Amino acid sequence: MRIPLAQLRTDGAARRLFNAGLLALCAIAALPGLAQAGTIRILALGDSLTAGFGLDETDGFVPRLEAALRAQGYDVTVLNGGVSGDTSAGGLDRLDWALADKPDLVLVELGANDMLRGLDPATTRANLDKILARLGQEKIPTLLAGMRAAPNLGPAYAAAFDPIFPDLAKAHGVALYPFFLDGVATVMALNQADGMHPNAAGVKAIVEHIAPAVIELIRSSGLAKTG
Repeated sequence: MRIPLAQLRTDGAARRLFNAGLLALCAIAALPGLAQAGTIRILALGDSLTAGFGLDETDGFVPRLEAALRAQGYDVTVLNGGVSGDTSAGGLDRLDWALADKPDLVLVELGANDMLRGLDPATTRANLDKILARLGQEKIPTLLAGMRAAPNLGPAYAAAFDPIFPDLAKAHGVALYPFFLDGVATVMALNQADGMHPNAAGVKAIVEHIAPAVIELIRSSGLAKTG
């Protein structure tokens, strides 16, 4: 109901009501991040493949994934938890720090450097198991991105390494994206000169492939969609 200003000058009760309402509106407007209250925070916990090694900032996996999800109408912020050269042990060591950002969903992309260094797959499995267990304790929906052993490491290493990801996804009940570099690995036109890190076109392909899995997890987890 609109109260005439002349009445406000003489009606003490109405004036107090008006002032209380004004203060409440000011308090609401002052709340930090209110406009972003519905934003889904996605943590990409990984290595150089997540960090965007060798790429312009806008061409990395994190900004490209965020742009792709926003283009589909999802109000998201993708947090770059990638550290170049990181192993599964490094990801585990900094997990607490990464979770301080309070993500609503986590994409785990670790293990490539373990494989490239020829580390014992049992150690990689144990580290990823601990990461997924912690995320489970926090009840954070998780997408585990798989990796595959390079052929030069031999069939015995691949037999121990490759099953880590589907095994752990099943054990912890998390979503699995079988191979992070699907369609990009070994394709020279999609990789930088080192043959291991995707170029801008390679990142674009990775995002096109993995985005539907991220969207499916957003939906199945009941996280908000806007658009």
